[in-house]
Amino acid sequence: GFLMWSVVAVFAALLLFKIGPPYLEFMTIQANLKAVANDPEGRAGVRRVVEDLFDRRSAIENITSVKARDIIITRTGDSVVLSFEYTVCVPIVFNIRACMDYYPTSSR
Repeated sequence: GFLMWSVVAVFAALLLFKIGPPYLEFMTIQANLKAVANDPEGRAGVRRVVEDLFDRRSAIENITSVKARDIIITRTGDSVVLSFEYTVCVPIVFNIRACMDYYPTSSR
């Protein structure tokens, strides 16, 4: 019994250590999109300004999954909604991978 639960616990820890960093990066990207959308310069929705603001923030936060040129800018009334769509595939063991689709946005 103990050996079986140990194997399950080790597999769960391995899964957490593999899937955790991409999820934390997703949360960081979403927080940065909200900050850029609420920035006085970013509210205008000018692509070059939004990209520059995001680039500066992503350099500080060490974001590597997305680039500023991939930002989707949508204007809704007087506000700007910034979003991304990207996929991260993480190798788990041997030929098993976990592929996760992320859709961070500044509206949530």
